[in-house]
Amino acid sequence: MDLYKAIQELYTEKEKLERVIASLEELRDAADGGSSVLPGVKRRGRKSMDAKERLEVSARMKQYWASRRQHASSSR
Repeated sequence: MDLYKAIQELYTEKEKLERVIASLEELRDAADGGSSVLPGVKRRGRKSMDAKERLEVSARMKQYWASRRQHASSSR
């Protein structure tokens, strides 16, 4: 058997398996009520902030941009 042909067949089988896995995960998620995060698995991306944290970040960023404007105007 040609090595190139064997690799192509494996890639084809891999794609089929990935589609089957994806459809099974969709079925599982639908049965679980839409929960896509497994217990014990950390979610990727940003964490959500409450109102107090958003206010703190806002105050920090206002101070940051004020200092940037001050440095930019003094360097001209």
